[in-house]
Amino acid sequence: MVNNLNEELDASCTSEYSTLSQVIVCEPRYMEIREIINETQKEFKEENIDRILAMKQHMNFVKALEHEGIEVIKLPPQSSYPEQVFTRDIGFTLGNTVYVAEMATDIRQGEEFLLKVWLEANAIPFYDLCKGQIEGGDVIIDGKTIYIGVGDRTDEESIHHLQTLLPEYEIIPIHFVEKFLHLDCIFNVISPTEALVFPDALTKKDLDFLGSRYELIEVDREEQFTMGTNVLSIGNKKLFSLPFNKKINHQLRERGYEVIEVDISEIIKSGGSFRCCTMPLVRIKHN
Repeated sequence: MVNNLNEELDASCTSEYSTLSQVIVCEPRYMEIREIINETQKEFKEENIDRILAMKQHMNFVKALEHEGIEVIKLPPQSSYPEQVFTRDIGFTLGNTVYVAEMATDIRQGEEFLLKVWLEANAIPFYDLCKGQIEGGDVIIDGKTIYIGVGDRTDEESIHHLQTLLPEYEIIPIHFVEKFLHLDCIFNVISPTEALVFPDALTKKDLDFLGSRYELIEVDREEQFTMGTNVLSIGNKKLFSLPFNKKINHQLRERGYEVIEVDISEIIKSGGSFRCCTMPLVRIKHN
């Protein structure tokens, strides 16, 4: 059953790092590598996913979110959707509207329907991006700027369509090596002045451009594979990161971040980490 809220709720999100108040997740009850749809899954196809362990790790993550005062909304898992744990991909909140994505791969198409059911039940405004190919993992929001990855899951035509819907925003396409799946697997804004990046996946032009806007904190190849860029910022310089990404966690702590370490190592075998597993609905903007 979809969780319904007892009190009226408005969506609100203007960045990737303001205080997270409400977030949408889905437990990995039916998670498995059924079809290989990214490079990470190739490495783990044979051993596949230990669902019991994945469920336990996800439960610990949810408890950690709730411990931080974040309201966690759970979509109902369905046996036909083995990638459903990655709720970020099915939509993104921008301003007071949720934009529901059009999934690029057959195995994931339909996941977005459950999100729309919940949004309708709670009278939350949403726009259905049903005329193109765009996934939330490629969308990075920072105020009036939106960076959108151009790769295997999001095409330029869909980005142009979004620009017509949002003329007041600066929408910047970022090209990256397609095998890295989504933009948030190689780039992630964590403050108004800092961003995580795996430089080898970007063109020199885009890397130089991003470097002109942010102080780039580099993630190496080893920790990119274990989703070092795919942290979840929850505001006030706090973020979730995997415990074994020691180098990037050390860099973040050196910069004054509070790093909350939770082990979701079973879930990342399918190609996503904390950011992929969360679709922020409300972030509180501080003046």
